[in-house]
Amino acid sequence: MAKFGLVGKHISYSFSKGYFHRKFSELQLAGYRYENFDLESIEEFPDMLRNNPGLVGLNVTIPYKEAIIPYLDELDVEAARIGAVNTIKIGAGGLKGYNTDAYGFQKSLEPLLRGQHKKALILGTGGASKAVAHVFRSLSIAFRYVSRQPGPGQLSYESLGEDIMNSHAIIVNTTPLGTHPNISEKPLVPYDLISPDHLLFDLIYNPEKTAFLQEGEKRGAQIKNGLRMLELQAEKAWEIWNS
Repeated sequence: MAKFGLVGKHISYSFSKGYFHRKFSELQLAGYRYENFDLESIEEFPDMLRNNPGLVGLNVTIPYKEAIIPYLDELDVEAARIGAVNTIKIGAGGLKGYNTDAYGFQKSLEPLLRGQHKKALILGTGGASKAVAHVFRSLSIAFRYVSRQPGPGQLSYESLGEDIMNSHAIIVNTTPLGTHPNISEKPLVPYDLISPDHLLFDLIYNPEKTAFLQEGEKRGAQIKNGLRMLELQAEKAWEIWNS
């Protein structure tokens, strides 16, 4: 038997459990299980591990992609560079952290890129935003972070004027705003400045079309949700666990 799971907070809606249950069924892996480990705080992680012998792989989601790192024995080179982990392989050598979000995001984004997509705005500064930033660096796309409480070098939503919006044709939502059931919520972007030149990418997949994406679609922008990214990162995680 092999046991896998997802570590996060308030994750009953999670994509991963259903995805891997279907995968195990399709591959006729009768002894394989996947569970959600909903932790109120990351300090519960060691006890969760002790209480679940037989775990061989974990996915990690909001809000623990950065907080999980001190509990790991080793980091993959790319995960260390990104500074966030969403996949853990558990073996004789302990817990090794990986980041497959970057892979999933890049493979989802690349087919959508056009000539005007030279600069990007990343909405949010959590663990998922770090994988997005890593991809933009690798693709030589300049980017700025946007936050409700901006730190050094970051933008506030109030500062998003016409010049910034016109020059940053990619906008990626890495915040949880708009996730089911709070589907009316959306980042405080000046949507009236969105044009058909823009590409709006939302890491959220439930609902399929968030309020953020709907606002972009109304104005002729190209839109993409996070479902394909999740599928790709899940397949990469499966590959890591079985390597």
